[in-house]
Amino acid sequence: MNKPVTVADALRLGGVTRRGFLKYCSAIASLMALPPASVSVIAAALEKARRPSVIWLSFQECTGCTESLTRSHAATVEDLIFNAISLDYHHTLQAASGDAAEAAREAAMHDNYGNYLLVVDGSIPTGNPGYSTIAGISNKDMLLEVAAGAAAIVSVGSCAAFGGIPHADPNPTGAVSVADLIKDKPIINVPGCPPIPAVITGVLVQYLTFGLPQLDHLGRPVAFYGQSIHDRCYRRPFYDKGLFAESFDDEGAKKGWCLYKVGCKGPTTYNACATTKWNNGTSFPIEAGHPCLGCSEPDFWDAGSFYKALSTPTGSIGATAVYAAGAGLLAGAALGAVQRSRKNAAIRKHEKIGIDDLTQES
Repeated sequence: MNKPVTVADALRLGGVTRRGFLKYCSAIASLMALPPASVSVIAAALEKARRPSVIWLSFQECTGCTESLTRSHAATVEDLIFNAISLDYHHTLQAASGDAAEAAREAAMHDNYGNYLLVVDGSIPTGNPGYSTIAGISNKDMLLEVAAGAAAIVSVGSCAAFGGIPHADPNPTGAVSVADLIKDKPIINVPGCPPIPAVITGVLVQYLTFGLPQLDHLGRPVAFYGQSIHDRCYRRPFYDKGLFAESFDDEGAKKGWCLYKVGCKGPTTYNACATTKWNNGTSFPIEAGHPCLGCSEPDFWDAGSFYKALSTPTGSIGATAVYAAGAGLLAGAALGAVQRSRKNAAIRKHEKIGIDDLTQES
């Protein structure tokens, strides 16, 4: 019987140095907001972990999630995602096609039944099986077949997690999410249109290291979706001061003020964009001057205009602006009172000195 290949074995065969491996573990710990002491725990777990078989199914999607994955900015991340796991089926990335590709999927299911990880991107059409098929098999039938032997499922992208754009009104294909069809397996939702590359790989490594992560009420890993973009946005101080861009070319926009009034959905969107960012941590939409679309939230496409302000934002913009303005008025009033008090004291002191002088002269 062949000895199971561990992550450590795969890394050594791939030429990944110990230094590079530890740097990667440090990056993962940082992404998950874990203390520095957890780096050694992550490293030990990854080294001993057996490379899990991964079957990746793509249904009604634009390939954006796969494109995001392959554009991971850190080469070590890319090495680990293909060396730390055994990616046994992915019809966009694999060399095999046709019968050979489907044979690889069936072999992976048979050899690893009950233990493999299923990754899905794209929504599943239910209105007509012919809307989307792979090798003559409808997306729904293939999902049900492969999910039956999976240990867990990762729904990558908003289409797989929530139905996404195909699910938008009027939803002509009857598109649904993975969770709408699968009720008896653990499901980790990694939404975004597409998700951040480091978040995709980070979730897979988190699963490989610690098992199922802590999830929020929408099935998203709290480590990456635990805070709103608004709460971690560098423009937040302008929001709190009531300073907003009114249009994309006004003075407020040029000064980098909050984009709430031109449609930013940051207050109601939970994702790591403001901290992890895109393109090697270079920027994210708000930093580039465009409001957040809320793409990691359910039904973001039908949630109203992308360029109109939220009617009831988190924390209420009205209240925030009023509080900020009120605080400013109170501070101004207090400062004015202090200044008047000092001025009156100076006058009284001056008058007293004048009186004392007159008394001395007389």
